[in-house]
Amino acid sequence: MSNLAERLDARTARISTTGHVARFFSDERRVNCVASSPEIGLDGLSVNTRGIDLSIYRGNPLVLRTAVRHILCFTRAHGTASMRVWTLTTFRDTKEANAVRHQNTVFHSVLKHLPWSEFERLAEVHAADQRQRGFTAKTQLVAMIYAQLSGAVSLREIAAGLSSHQTRLYHLGIGPVRRSSLADANAHRSSALFSDLFAVLVKQAHRRLRRKLDGATYLIDSTSVALTGRSERWARFSAEVCGAKVHVVYDPDADQPVYSAFSAANVNDITAAKAMPIEAGATYVFDLGYYDYAWWAKLDAAGCRIVTRLKRNTPVKVAREQIVAPGSNIRSDRIGRLPQRQANSRNNPFQNEVRELQVRIDSGKILRILTNDLTAPAQAIADLYKRRWAIELFFRWIKQTLKITRFLGTSENAIRIQVAIALISFLLLRLAQASQAAVTSPLAFARLIRANLMHKRDLRALLEPDQPVPINHNQLAFL
Repeated sequence: MSNLAERLDARTARISTTGHVARFFSDERRVNCVASSPEIGLDGLSVNTRGIDLSIYRGNPLVLRTAVRHILCFTRAHGTASMRVWTLTTFRDTKEANAVRHQNTVFHSVLKHLPWSEFERLAEVHAADQRQRGFTAKTQLVAMIYAQLSGAVSLREIAAGLSSHQTRLYHLGIGPVRRSSLADANAHRSSALFSDLFAVLVKQAHRRLRRKLDGATYLIDSTSVALTGRSERWARFSAEVCGAKVHVVYDPDADQPVYSAFSAANVNDITAAKAMPIEAGATYVFDLGYYDYAWWAKLDAAGCRIVTRLKRNTPVKVAREQIVAPGSNIRSDRIGRLPQRQANSRNNPFQNEVRELQVRIDSGKILRILTNDLTAPAQAIADLYKRRWAIELFFRWIKQTLKITRFLGTSENAIRIQVAIALISFLLLRLAQASQAAVTSPLAFARLIRANLMHKRDLRALLEPDQPVPINHNQLAFL
């Protein structure tokens, strides 16, 4: 260490405790010196290192973040040496320093898939954080996603669960969650904020999850959710039943919803469908709940392929019949036109030729399937209609795995928020699952997320034994 003072002839040098070797830099080359003594003299100024090594930077030092928080600055002016200590900022030489490895929680890793910049923009557009007394929209979103992923069924359970992990809320970017604050936010903060966030996340997820680019196929359906009598002011369906509907357009190739709408249970499915966006050239598969010739004509005009069912009493004026393969479940394949007149002598707006297939299903029932695709193989059309069950499986999955059967509020706004965040949580699970390859089953992955939600583990190693964090004994010397 004899050359140490000679090389500190500049006005300023910085020393950080990051390694076993006292390292310092000159303008020409780098010199390493082993600290063999706990006392290092510096022109009469003694520094007690307590066995911890020093890294000395000369000239313009590289300044980066590290876990080491002690910086000693030696300054020489007019022949007098002085020392200052900083503990506010952290510095690191990333090439050789050995800092503590930080592992985020599983919940934090899932939340990384949210477009936070877009959420902040939407919060400003909707003025979501005005008059909320410090309970931010981000805190509400994180708390509600926690409820979906953890299986919490009440506001008290959400608040207690997050409170038990108070030290880890900082890395989630939120503060304490209180039951009353969360209840007020669900009742009064606009649900449009979370609906818009869902729409943004849908576009992000669709680009990543879609497995093929040509021939988009979308399934349209709705599911009902039962509500208590406390929601009767807006959700009354009958004298004894209150309920709501979630209308979904689902992409079976990406295994995700691409559109969602919410309504009271007494709103007809076709009414909600008419407000859905139409993608030109796509294939839409739906059931008898969307029986509307005018809407079919609108889809046909946009170049969309329709696959749906015909009612038993709907006649088709047959123009010609096509040959069907012997021994298949296709009983007949006919091309014709729908009736020109509807009820009350109204003109039918859908006058183009259509195709009717009669298909025998496994139960022996004969289905009348209608399509405006006159050239595709009959079996391909029958298989498209069979894919409609994928959306039924989706509804069953979110009802059993997430929380849209028991609600945390009774107002329409609170229930809209919970449904939107349930769909957001589904997309986050799909994106998180796509980022790893160890777990292929969506249900198994969701269960692992729930079991490890607030644990510090890698998403890619949820099935592996938990590995202890390596200890750097040099850093323990500060204790």
